[in-house]
Amino acid sequence: MRIEVTIAKTTVLPAGAIDALSSELSRRILSQFPDRDGQVSVRYAAANNLSVIGAPKEDKDRISEILQETWESADDWFNPA
Repeated sequence: MRIEVTIAKTTVLPAGAIDALSSELSRRILSQFPDRDGQVSVRYAAANNLSVIGAPKEDKDRISEILQETWESADDWFNPA
């Protein structure tokens, strides 16, 4: 399973936010899908988007929920340097 998250270039994030989001999202996805080998990529692009490749629709829906939860709880896990 491959997960790609793109964030619009117009979104201003603090330094280190992309790497922190990638790490936290990877951790949360691994805890929900321990039997699936997943690769998470987070990067800037033209628009916000989530792509989940190699997973059934139910898993894609759950990953979308995990992304939303992770984004909304950034104050709990992101500590800018």
